[in-house]
Amino acid sequence: MDGKFYLVREDVLPEAVRKTLDAKELLDSGQAQSIAEATQKVDLSRSAYYKYKDTVFPFHTTVKEKIISLFFHLEDRSGTLSQLLRTVADTGCNVLTIHQTIPLRGKANVTLSLNTSGMHGEVTDLLAKLRKLEFVDKVEILGTGA
Repeated sequence: MDGKFYLVREDVLPEAVRKTLDAKELLDSGQAQSIAEATQKVDLSRSAYYKYKDTVFPFHTTVKEKIISLFFHLEDRSGTLSQLLRTVADTGCNVLTIHQTIPLRGKANVTLSLNTSGMHGEVTDLLAKLRKLEFVDKVEILGTGA
Protein backbone atom coordinates (compact mmCIF):
# COMPACT_ATOMS: atom_id res chain seq x y z
CA MET A 1 0.00 0.00 0.00
CA ASP A 2 2.25 2.74 -1.16
CA GLY A 3 1.26 6.20 -2.22
CA LYS A 4 -1.07 8.85 -0.98
CA PHE A 5 -4.41 8.41 0.74
CA TYR A 6 -7.50 10.50 0.09
CA LEU A 7 -10.82 11.16 1.76
CA VAL A 8 -13.40 11.09 -1.02
CA ARG A 9 -17.13 11.82 -0.93
CA GLU A 10 -19.22 8.72 -1.75
CA ASP A 11 -21.15 10.22 -4.67
CA VAL A 12 -17.98 10.63 -6.77
CA LEU A 13 -16.83 7.03 -6.35
CA PRO A 14 -17.25 4.59 -9.24
CA GLU A 15 -20.16 2.17 -8.84
CA ALA A 16 -17.87 -0.85 -8.37
CA VAL A 17 -16.08 0.84 -5.46
CA ARG A 18 -19.39 1.78 -3.77
CA LYS A 19 -20.69 -1.75 -4.22
CA THR A 20 -17.46 -3.18 -2.79
CA LEU A 21 -17.98 -1.05 0.33
CA ASP A 22 -21.61 -2.25 0.51
CA ALA A 23 -20.49 -5.89 0.23
CA LYS A 24 -17.88 -5.40 2.97
CA GLU A 25 -20.58 -3.90 5.22
CA LEU A 26 -22.85 -6.91 4.61
CA LEU A 27 -20.00 -9.23 5.59
CA ASP A 28 -19.05 -7.20 8.67
CA SER A 29 -22.64 -7.00 9.90
CA GLY A 30 -23.33 -10.70 9.33
CA GLN A 31 -26.03 -10.02 6.74
CA ALA A 32 -23.96 -12.08 4.30
CA GLN A 33 -22.07 -15.23 5.26
CA SER A 34 -19.67 -15.32 2.31
CA ILE A 35 -18.11 -13.06 -0.28
CA ALA A 36 -20.14 -14.81 -2.96
CA GLU A 37 -23.37 -14.06 -1.09
CA ALA A 38 -22.40 -10.43 -0.40
CA THR A 39 -21.39 -9.71 -3.98
CA GLN A 40 -24.56 -11.32 -5.28
CA LYS A 41 -26.71 -9.17 -2.95
CA VAL A 42 -25.09 -5.95 -4.18
CA ASP A 43 -24.87 -7.09 -7.83
CA LEU A 44 -21.08 -6.97 -8.05
CA SER A 45 -18.68 -9.43 -9.63
CA ARG A 46 -16.35 -11.21 -7.23
CA SER A 47 -13.37 -10.13 -9.35
CA ALA A 48 -14.32 -6.46 -8.85
CA TYR A 49 -14.75 -7.08 -5.13
CA TYR A 50 -11.27 -8.64 -4.88
CA LYS A 51 -9.81 -5.80 -6.95
CA TYR A 52 -10.99 -3.13 -4.50
CA LYS A 53 -11.49 -4.85 -1.12
CA ASP A 54 -8.03 -4.05 0.26
CA THR A 55 -7.94 -0.49 -1.07
CA VAL A 56 -11.24 1.10 0.04
CA PHE A 57 -12.50 1.51 3.58
CA PRO A 58 -15.35 3.36 5.24
CA PHE A 59 -14.08 6.47 7.01
CA HIS A 60 -15.16 5.26 10.47
CA THR A 61 -12.98 2.13 10.21
CA THR A 62 -9.84 4.00 9.21
CA VAL A 63 -10.21 6.42 12.10
CA LYS A 64 -10.32 3.53 14.59
CA GLU A 65 -7.41 1.54 13.15
CA LYS A 66 -4.39 1.75 15.40
CA ILE A 67 -2.35 -1.31 14.41
CA ILE A 68 -0.27 -1.66 11.29
CA SER A 69 1.89 -4.56 10.11
CA LEU A 70 4.96 -3.80 8.02
CA PHE A 71 7.20 -6.14 6.03
CA PHE A 72 10.87 -5.31 5.48
CA HIS A 73 13.62 -6.81 3.36
CA LEU A 74 16.89 -5.73 5.02
CA GLU A 75 20.60 -6.08 4.55
CA ASP A 76 22.04 -8.30 7.27
CA ARG A 77 24.44 -5.98 9.06
CA SER A 78 25.18 -5.45 12.73
CA GLY A 79 22.78 -2.94 14.27
CA THR A 80 20.25 -2.75 11.43
CA LEU A 81 17.32 -4.05 13.47
CA SER A 82 18.07 -1.73 16.39
CA GLN A 83 18.33 1.27 14.03
CA LEU A 84 15.06 0.28 12.37
CA LEU A 85 13.34 -0.01 15.76
CA ARG A 86 14.79 3.33 16.88
CA THR A 87 13.38 5.01 13.76
CA VAL A 88 9.96 3.49 14.45
CA ALA A 89 10.08 4.54 18.12
CA ASP A 90 11.11 8.09 17.18
CA THR A 91 7.82 8.47 15.29
CA GLY A 92 5.83 7.57 18.41
CA CYS A 93 4.85 4.05 17.37
CA ASN A 94 4.95 1.18 19.82
CA VAL A 95 6.31 -2.16 18.57
CA LEU A 96 3.89 -4.98 19.41
CA THR A 97 5.57 -7.92 17.64
CA ILE A 98 8.79 -8.61 15.75
CA HIS A 99 9.43 -11.56 13.48
CA GLN A 100 12.81 -11.93 11.77
CA THR A 101 13.89 -14.69 9.44
CA ILE A 102 17.35 -16.23 9.44
CA PRO A 103 19.47 -14.19 7.02
CA LEU A 104 20.15 -15.78 3.64
CA ARG A 105 22.65 -14.36 1.17
CA GLY A 106 23.12 -11.28 3.33
CA LYS A 107 19.40 -10.41 3.49
CA ALA A 108 16.74 -10.91 6.16
CA ASN A 109 12.99 -10.44 6.26
CA VAL A 110 11.43 -8.67 9.22
CA THR A 111 7.76 -8.19 10.03
CA LEU A 112 6.74 -5.61 12.62
CA SER A 113 3.29 -5.04 14.12
CA LEU A 114 3.00 -1.49 15.40
CA ASN A 115 0.54 0.40 17.56
CA THR A 116 0.22 3.74 15.79
CA SER A 117 -2.08 5.48 18.27
CA GLY A 118 0.79 7.67 19.50
CA MET A 119 2.37 8.24 16.08
CA HIS A 120 3.51 11.75 15.17
CA GLY A 121 2.60 12.37 11.54
CA GLU A 122 1.11 10.11 8.90
CA VAL A 123 1.82 6.50 7.93
CA THR A 124 3.19 7.75 4.61
CA ASP A 125 5.74 9.86 6.53
CA LEU A 126 6.83 6.80 8.51
CA LEU A 127 7.21 4.76 5.33
CA ALA A 128 9.28 7.50 3.71
CA LYS A 129 11.64 7.63 6.73
CA LEU A 130 12.02 3.85 6.73
CA ARG A 131 12.72 3.70 2.99
CA LYS A 132 15.51 6.26 3.42
CA LEU A 133 17.45 3.92 5.73
CA GLU A 134 20.41 2.65 3.71
CA PHE A 135 19.97 -0.98 4.76
CA VAL A 136 16.24 -1.18 3.86
CA ASP A 137 15.75 -2.79 0.46
CA LYS A 138 11.97 -2.94 0.71
CA VAL A 139 9.14 -1.96 3.06
CA GLU A 140 5.47 -2.75 2.52
CA ILE A 141 2.27 -2.46 4.51
CA LEU A 142 0.93 -5.97 5.09
CA GLY A 143 -2.25 -4.88 6.79
CA THR A 144 -4.00 -2.76 9.35
CA GLY A 145 -6.30 -3.57 12.21
CA ALA A 146 -8.05 -2.18 15.24
